[in-house]
Amino acid sequence: MKAAVYYETGAPEVLRYEDVPDPACPPNGVVIDVQAIGIEGGDVGNRARGMLAARPHVVGYNCAGVVREVGAQVTDRKVGDRVTALMMHGSHAERAAVASAQTWLVPDALSFEHAACVPVAWGTAHDCLFEFGRLRAGESVLIQAGGSGVGLACVQLAKRAGATVFATAGSKDKLERLRALGVDHGISYRDVDFVAEVAKLTQNRGVNLVVDAVGDTLQRSLLCLGYRGRAITVGNASRSDMKLDPSPLAPGNRSLTGVFFGAEVALSAARVRAMLDQLLADLAKGELKVVVDRRFPLREAAAAHAYIESRAAFGRVVLVP
Repeated sequence: MKAAVYYETGAPEVLRYEDVPDPACPPNGVVIDVQAIGIEGGDVGNRARGMLAARPHVVGYNCAGVVREVGAQVTDRKVGDRVTALMMHGSHAERAAVASAQTWLVPDALSFEHAACVPVAWGTAHDCLFEFGRLRAGESVLIQAGGSGVGLACVQLAKRAGATVFATAGSKDKLERLRALGVDHGISYRDVDFVAEVAKLTQNRGVNLVVDAVGDTLQRSLLCLGYRGRAITVGNASRSDMKLDPSPLAPGNRSLTGVFFGAEVALSAARVRAMLDQLLADLAKGELKVVVDRRFPLREAAAAHAYIESRAAFGRVVLVP
């Protein structure tokens, strides 16, 4: 099969389009004919400076496609099922092997391209807002990088939950598109100080919750919190060497929580399974929306990664084998 691989970490140019062996089907798993790959921030970060499981290494957390082979121990999946899958690595390929417990059935009304973008981004967003952020109707939330995959999911989920939604983005065009998806107060971080803008918009009360996946904004995100405000740090898209001063937390009895969705997939599997099943159903019904910015053929994975790193994308970038 063909796959996008690399032999060492680095810039997008380390990615090569090569023949690699087909994956073996594990006894507790399935092999998927991949129809679409949702590129995650973690995929880009791993390519830049992560760990290699093998050489060549096939990166990638998410894909969607059709089950072509089922392991001997599997009873809940069959050949021909439409699924989306979550794995540690291996999605940037024409076929992928994954434990059946880390696949979700895709409703007929949901495309493979959209389904491939759901598990990591939407699961992470839901956990940041509700499982760990404890967001309730009537509260306010600031979402850093609102035009990212996790950001767009947070915007829609928070708005649906009855929250007042603040979001940052780097252009007026992105802010306009965010407003159409539910943002109440869009903040251009290139034009204004987002801390001062949040203070002005909230009459110095601050917000109840901040979700920060950027990294180098986290210290200042803490300054946006109101009394008993909660901050969520979920990744470091900026790849900065963060040095955090926690002193802004204590005066207002504020809190900071780190979120890694992979731990929940492993340790709270039943909860995560039900949550993602419901999100897929809601997306299929049109109650929520996956925003795809651009599609690239798998052979152009390097260009797709470079486009993500340019920060030009609004929403998801998808690879198609």
